[in-house]
Amino acid sequence: MEEEEILWKDRKHHMWFPFSFTKYSVSKSSLYVQQGFFKTSYDETLLYRIMDIRLSRTLLQKFFGTGTVELFTRVDTQHVIQLKNIKHSKDVRRLLSNLVEQVRNEKNVVGKEFYGIMGGHHAGDDCPGDDGAVDMDGDGIPDAFE
Repeated sequence: MEEEEILWKDRKHHMWFPFSFTKYSVSKSSLYVQQGFFKTSYDETLLYRIMDIRLSRTLLQKFFGTGTVELFTRVDTQHVIQLKNIKHSKDVRRLLSNLVEQVRNEKNVVGKEFYGIMGGHHAGDDCPGDDGAVDMDGDGIPDAFE
């Protein structure tokens, strides 16, 4: 299997120093997060599943030239992905925003495809009227019974 070209990579920084066991990378279609030393986890998120992006920078992060990019996703395992204390955080936010739009356009994905009948929340969230019955294909039969 051919590996995708990595467009950006960095690791979590402590002050100016990248001494961390958390690594981030972005390809044309996916975001990768590798965490841990003794036990390492590898997470991949498809870019078209990212709904919103937020950049936050504390006073210390501004001083050290870092920031945190938060990605709000429609991934069941992790609704918010944080790229903590990364360098050039403004540029990374802009890159991710452009890549997400590009991938969505290529795959003809629009926002409504993420929401379905449940009005935009995940099954199991405490929302009024949520009985857990999801009917994504609209045939009137909950998908769990098909």
